[in-house]
Amino acid sequence: MRDDFFKFQAKLLDGTAISMDTYMNKTIMVVNTASKCGFTSQYKGLEELYQKFKERGLVILAFPCNQFANQEPGDVDSIYEVCQLNYGVSFPVFQKINVNGKDADPIFKYLKYNLKGLFGGFIKWNFTKFIIDKRGKPVKRFSPLVKPNEMISYIESIL
Repeated sequence: MRDDFFKFQAKLLDGTAISMDTYMNKTIMVVNTASKCGFTSQYKGLEELYQKFKERGLVILAFPCNQFANQEPGDVDSIYEVCQLNYGVSFPVFQKINVNGKDADPIFKYLKYNLKGLFGGFIKWNFTKFIIDKRGKPVKRFSPLVKPNEMISYIESIL
């Protein structure tokens, strides 16, 4: 697969289609999220990271997923409530997708192909984080166990 993250598009929670080329020349973090997960509190840390680095070109893109223990069972309104009202998330949150299997979203197929993790081309759990550089090349994958504040030095090094 070619290194061109910018060829993809996805729909925000409100249904607006967004081309990933909107984020060209930005450092991008793509995260599969869930509202009822032990890692859900990472939304707070992700928002802090976003606020700290957005002026320097970081964008965080959240993709809710219900493939792990039914931890994102809600509809658009409940996802919005958790993200915006509970955690004050201001970065883009997209509609619920699959990250594994034959129905996996093309963005995640691409990311898993380019950044295989401990389990190869498979995502083990919610809050797996992928970093894409300003040219659209996937450069780093972080496990759900890595908290957003533990990524600061890496983010600073690639901005």
